[in-house]
Amino acid sequence: MGAINFVSAFLVFQVVVLFSNGDLQGYPTVVFDDSPGLGRQFEGIGAISGGGATSKLLVNYEKKIRDEILDYLFKPNFGASLQIFKVEIGGDVQSTDGTEASHMHNSWEENYHRGYEWWLMQEAKMRNPNIKLYALPWGFPGWIGQGKRDPYAKPEITADYIVRWINAAKTVYNLTIDYVGIWNERHYDITYIKTLRKMLDARGFSKTLIIAADEKWEIASDIDKDLDLASSIHAIGCHYPGTQSTDDAQKTGKSLWASEDYSTFNNEVGGGCWARILNQNYVNGLMTSTISWNLIGSYYPNLPFYRDGLMTAVQPWSGNYNVTTPIWMTAHTTQFAPVGWRYLSHGQGVGKLPKGGSYVSLTDEAKNQLTIVIETMTHNHSKCIRPGLPAYDVSPQSIIINLRGSFALVPQLYVWYSKLGFNGVPNQMFQQMKPLTFKNGQAKLTLGLDEIYTLTTMTTGLKGSYPTPPSVQPYPLPYSDDFEALQISQEPLNLSPQVGSFEIVKSKNASHNLVCRQTVLHPPVKWCPIRLSFPIAVIGDYSWKDIEVTADFEIPSVNGTNGIFVAARVDQGGCNVFAAHGIYFFVFAHDGQFLVSNDLARTKVLTQGYVRYDPGWHNISLSVAGSQAIGSFDGVQYFTIKLPDKPVNGWAALGTDSFGLADFDNLSIKSAQASKANQDLKQSPQALYFQSEKHNNI
Repeated sequence: MGAINFVSAFLVFQVVVLFSNGDLQGYPTVVFDDSPGLGRQFEGIGAISGGGATSKLLVNYEKKIRDEILDYLFKPNFGASLQIFKVEIGGDVQSTDGTEASHMHNSWEENYHRGYEWWLMQEAKMRNPNIKLYALPWGFPGWIGQGKRDPYAKPEITADYIVRWINAAKTVYNLTIDYVGIWNERHYDITYIKTLRKMLDARGFSKTLIIAADEKWEIASDIDKDLDLASSIHAIGCHYPGTQSTDDAQKTGKSLWASEDYSTFNNEVGGGCWARILNQNYVNGLMTSTISWNLIGSYYPNLPFYRDGLMTAVQPWSGNYNVTTPIWMTAHTTQFAPVGWRYLSHGQGVGKLPKGGSYVSLTDEAKNQLTIVIETMTHNHSKCIRPGLPAYDVSPQSIIINLRGSFALVPQLYVWYSKLGFNGVPNQMFQQMKPLTFKNGQAKLTLGLDEIYTLTTMTTGLKGSYPTPPSVQPYPLPYSDDFEALQISQEPLNLSPQVGSFEIVKSKNASHNLVCRQTVLHPPVKWCPIRLSFPIAVIGDYSWKDIEVTADFEIPSVNGTNGIFVAARVDQGGCNVFAAHGIYFFVFAHDGQFLVSNDLARTKVLTQGYVRYDPGWHNISLSVAGSQAIGSFDGVQYFTIKLPDKPVNGWAALGTDSFGLADFDNLSIKSAQASKANQDLKQSPQALYFQSEKHNNI
């Protein structure tokens, strides 16, 4: 088990090139025959943008480079050539790596220009008009749940909310949503599913099919007992099934999907994981669609699940991106098997290889075309992040491929080959080899370890490429953003919301014009297990230590938040952002109090006092260098304090003390010199009468 050495790899490579049709005796035969009938219909391989904010940084890339990235993902016969594109219906909730904006923050308004999923779906459709679009909510704005974590209390309201989004996709962007889900990895509600189906039909979306329930297989038993529910659902969608489906799920007769899978670091092991499950989800579990979380790892490093995408793009300022092994593992199927083809039957074109590994085969309706995909991924080189992988063995082997039935007279199959490199051996990705020729329907193929082959009658395969991307560069510092280059309703380019929703609005103050507003008024129907109460958006480089963060802000008198903050050395994001440490400088509008804390939750107060606060625009500045911090408000220093030992680095951030409106402008981040932190404090008299310094070891 494991990788073979470089010499062995080269010898296997030579054997592959030569393909022998000579002595075929003594080798196990693998039959490909449509005569006994066909298996299930193939419904496509896809990937997810969202769950959440996983494509955040992609939007920021220069168009030329961004188009290259999108071609690798969506362009047919170029790279991954994805067949399904699944997106989050934003719900103003943290849903793994950030929040995505709802189209209805409040019940009284609709806005279909928020977020970037509309744009991304358009880009996918422009490259591949046949790509299927799939939408799923991870959470919902608070007015849906009416203060509870329950979007099903009034199913008609929730269904209306979802169908409005689907309708806008069509009427605003000319996008047809092919599939819609219920609630990502949370409990489903039978009444809601039926209500959604009826509302889709009534509003002209009868062809938008429901996938349920984006969790496990449990809904199968309800489908079996409820004909109305069964007729409402197209497919059972399971997450991280480990290539297995249940007997109950198979007995429903419904399509079975791995509607979220993979979620693995996209190095060679990640490529092995993806290659293995793309085959074995059907071999073991009859799953006809497998969808990767996520599409592209395009969110700040040190957020959860870094690089768990088919490729990586985290440097819009430099233009650097990485085309990683899962892109080419995907291409082995998608470039040669269109949606609508059918698998051959188990034992007649689908199964396990004699010495480990698996194979699947697919054919078109007329049975004129044939594609075979073979993988030999070893156990330790194909572990996915979840679930655990039982032990198994794979050995080098030679097999006889025997074509029968409609394929008996096929003279040759075109060959595409990849081998994952380990122990210093380079990857060989998606290489076109010499055709494999058949005599009397038979040919010999020699297989090594951690390899994937596509044998096909299709001539359309292509390994697309662009020039090497620009090299990695540090995050630009100093950094500033006055938001004037953005469009109203657009999310700020580099601020990554972790709680709340931030978007561009027009200020009533002409001197500020376009500003960044935190827009969420009430706690949403959350996806994370813990309630997140402090809207926050992070920005920058996690390795930053000594920085100064400055911003203008205004808290509106109507629906305004209680207070705002700027921060440095923020050390956590995602669902755990509630526990983030760092240095947070809060100012509260109702009484002019300020507070500095070592954590977002304000359980570790470092100092506090009062500032001169009046309605209108203000400026807040936090400078952190070495073991000291200085805070200023409207140009006057209010504190200098010694800092706790941790954290020593992290993102910059801004946010609010509670849900409610707050406007920010003229964000500036620059290096802070330690000498500046050691300057004598020039305090305002207003700060003197109530200021303390303490370190709470909570």
